[in-house]
Amino acid sequence: MAVQHGIWKIGQQPEALQSVILESEALLEELIAKDMSILNTGWLLIGKQVYTDFGKYIDLLAIDSSGSVIIIELKKHKTPRDVVAQTIDYASWIEALPVEKIAQIYAKFAADNVLPLSTFDQAFEAKFGVLPIEEEINSSHQMVIVAGELDASTERIINYLNDKASVAVNAVFFSVFQDGANQYLSRSWMIDPHETEDHAVNANQKNDWNGEFYASFGVYPDRRHWEDAYKYGFLSAGDGRWYSQKLFQLGLGDRVWVNIPGMGYVGVAEVTGRATIADEFITAEMQLSGRYPLAEQVGEDDAEYFVPVKWLHKVPLSDAFGEVGLFGNQNIVARPRTAKWEHTIKRLKDVWRILE
Repeated sequence: MAVQHGIWKIGQQPEALQSVILESEALLEELIAKDMSILNTGWLLIGKQVYTDFGKYIDLLAIDSSGSVIIIELKKHKTPRDVVAQTIDYASWIEALPVEKIAQIYAKFAADNVLPLSTFDQAFEAKFGVLPIEEEINSSHQMVIVAGELDASTERIINYLNDKASVAVNAVFFSVFQDGANQYLSRSWMIDPHETEDHAVNANQKNDWNGEFYASFGVYPDRRHWEDAYKYGFLSAGDGRWYSQKLFQLGLGDRVWVNIPGMGYVGVAEVTGRATIADEFITAEMQLSGRYPLAEQVGEDDAEYFVPVKWLHKVPLSDAFGEVGLFGNQNIVARPRTAKWEHTIKRLKDVWRILE
């Protein structure tokens, strides 16, 4: 079913803005390259017109906090079916790229565009707040086709690949509207991008999920503090829906193992309630040392969200446990399906002397 966009100016009489054709595909590419949040606030752009080993160019290349590489192929008008095949062809090349090549791609992009952060590690840390974990970089990949519209057969192919083959391919639609001298860009995803991200992660994990959740708790001196979570029993996330929405995966009774990226594991907990916004979770009795934005201050999208938990075991930050071989991921919440996850839980149970 075709996605249709419309924008109306509010006044005494609603006035529909005129839909216009974007001047060129290159202009759309430039807009996205200047501001990746046009596509997704949780992505870091690492390459533009990336040359492949078979003589073709990938329009844009990005990466998310989990290390998943995103191939972005732009088409301004109606997209033929062979664009999907072309994008999958690019993915077959991306899949085999080592971390060193990913870093080289970013270094060239940074040099070509005179970016202040010249290395991949610097850019990743600046964007996501932690250094990249080498084994997680390019551990999965996603494909995104950018278009004005899709033909029916292409739409069916994308749905089939997602539903039957668990291939992480998606499409995003852009329309341009004119209001006097001003133009406005409108965006709509074919499939919820969170679903595509899950497909990407799960397609690379061959084991069955053991029912135990992983959580990443990012701590910052001027923001989120582990001491608060330790004392009041919660997990939290913010800085945009892309991050906080992950908390809604957790349900009553779920067990979750908590890691602080770059420091180590600090506890295991049982979820005692659903995710809720900071305005409803924080009470006057709480003496919090961190800063947790309220919806009334920054809006619902950028507010902090909380999941209440009962700690089954917890340690202070100084006793965080980390060693080579443990599972690590920057996703706020994940359902790992790797052998490393089983190993991680076993090690934590041994170290913390947890019997169940």
